[in-house]
Amino acid sequence: MRRRMAEFGITPEALAESIQYDLDHAPVYRDAFGNEWNGSGAMPNWLRAARDAGVNTDFFRIAPTAAGQATKRLIDLFR
Repeated sequence: MRRRMAEFGITPEALAESIQYDLDHAPVYRDAFGNEWNGSGAMPNWLRAARDAGVNTDFFRIAPTAAGQATKRLIDLFR
């Protein structure tokens, strides 16, 4: 991985910042087609349409997982 990072000029700091950004802005809602929304800004059309059709938006809420913790450990490896 480090070889590929060097090949493309990606610094460990840039990788850690990118991963941290993704963690800080993780999606809260996801549909079966992979559309995601982190709850910030205007509600996307796919979720608004489902809500307007009578579907509770909690149906699309993503359950917290241990993946976030694993990603944080990965960031620590590059610091």
